[in-house]
Amino acid sequence: MQDTCPTAQGEESIFFINGYPCKNPTEINAQDFKSTKLTIAGDTDNYLQSNVTMLTASEFPGLNTLGLSVSRTDLERDGSVPLHSHPRSSELLFVVSGVVFAGFVDTNDKIFQTVLRKGDVFVFPRGLLHFCLSGGFERATALSFYNSQSPGVVNIGGVFGIDQERIVNITRSLVTDRDEL
Repeated sequence: MQDTCPTAQGEESIFFINGYPCKNPTEINAQDFKSTKLTIAGDTDNYLQSNVTMLTASEFPGLNTLGLSVSRTDLERDGSVPLHSHPRSSELLFVVSGVVFAGFVDTNDKIFQTVLRKGDVFVFPRGLLHFCLSGGFERATALSFYNSQSPGVVNIGGVFGIDQERIVNITRSLVTDRDEL
């Protein structure tokens, strides 16, 4: 047993492990536990006017075997992260700036949705469909924390062959009280 197991980049495992091979303990250093990949806003010049930058153990070696990952979401005005789920993780969303309208659908088809402002936190339970929309007149940024080093993403549009525009419209239709925004 060892305290840490930063990912050994590029090494193949000769047996199946739920994670990545560990770096040689004599070669571990502080840089294995630091990442600057979330300091720069993602490119939102796309149809969704959003960008999600995910860091898992494959991009951030220090996360290996810790059961954690993190992402940054950038939303332009009218930006969206349409309905999707993470089959291997719950997600904790923390709003850094702007206004975000977020929600999820439970297994009884009940929608839980709310307006989030700077400093607010919202949780999406493991495997449930959820979404985020820009809720203000400015760019919004949020950080998400996952209790899995590889949360996975299931986009319902891809699963059912539904085009992205229709998924965005379905997501926007979930907003029951536009006056909240």
